[in-house]
Amino acid sequence: MLRILRNGVFGLVLLSGLFAAAPPASAAYPDRPVHWLIGFAAGGPVDIVARIMAQWLSDHLGQQFIVENRTGSGGNIAAAAAINSAPDGYTLLFVAPNNAISTSLYKKLPFDFLRDTVPVASIMQLTNMLVVSNAFPAKTVQEFIDYCKANPGKISFASSGNGTSVHMSAELFKAMTKCDMVHVPYRGSAIAFPDIISNKVQLIFDNLPSAMEQARGGNVRALGVTSPQRWPSVPDVPAIAETVPGFESVGFYGISAPKGTPSEVVEILNKAVGEALKDPKLVARLAETGGIPKPMTPAEFGKLVADETEKWRKVVEFAGVSVD
Repeated sequence: MLRILRNGVFGLVLLSGLFAAAPPASAAYPDRPVHWLIGFAAGGPVDIVARIMAQWLSDHLGQQFIVENRTGSGGNIAAAAAINSAPDGYTLLFVAPNNAISTSLYKKLPFDFLRDTVPVASIMQLTNMLVVSNAFPAKTVQEFIDYCKANPGKISFASSGNGTSVHMSAELFKAMTKCDMVHVPYRGSAIAFPDIISNKVQLIFDNLPSAMEQARGGNVRALGVTSPQRWPSVPDVPAIAETVPGFESVGFYGISAPKGTPSEVVEILNKAVGEALKDPKLVARLAETGGIPKPMTPAEFGKLVADETEKWRKVVEFAGVSVD
């Protein structure tokens, strides 16, 4: 009997030791590949930044972070797919201004972005840049406005999709300058650039990474940035606000997850992104895209997305645009 009791006690001690040694499930995260959904085409600015960050996370968290391009509907197809996925941290969403804009621009969304997602991490802030075809006659923002007013309805602007910051930057510009331009949406700015270069479409207010690359390559001409002041990485390009006082459209990139994702997983990801943004090599790569690293806590990033949602609601109303 004593031997049985001793064996039983030993077994309990051994079992309790095993449980004590076993880490909680979240501590093992990630233990399989993570899918990161982005709403725009490969080769565009969102895609470039996502792949830079995904590679760092893959290298440092021991599992592959797979970037998946789910294009269409201004990024809402990707958002819906992420929101409807299991809230386990293995499907994430690349968040950008389009997610804040869509809340008021689209009238029939099947989700509420602020309600149905949890903020994970902020990556960086960036500006958009107005670039025009080299065949376009204007060399400055003021010359552009003058030409536009002299040729109402004859100028077309591209965007990376309805509801993106690329689209809404142009709509805000139209509203503030009274320029009459025609919107031509694409499934990503990378797809739009061949038509801009050939002057089938005359301009785009693109995210800085791809706009800067095209301008530095001599394929298009840069006229201005959408930040309130000149942007550090392109100090020779004027702010549009220097010509149009009060004009501003500054973007953000980050990560969200489906509502219900465990807070422990969110913290692991937030910490990893924070460490990435301290890595000089990664920061240098982001600088090449024109971005400024902007680490935040999940709560701080959530407030930023909420504030941006309200800001763009006012812009949508001011511009008088909507998408059914």
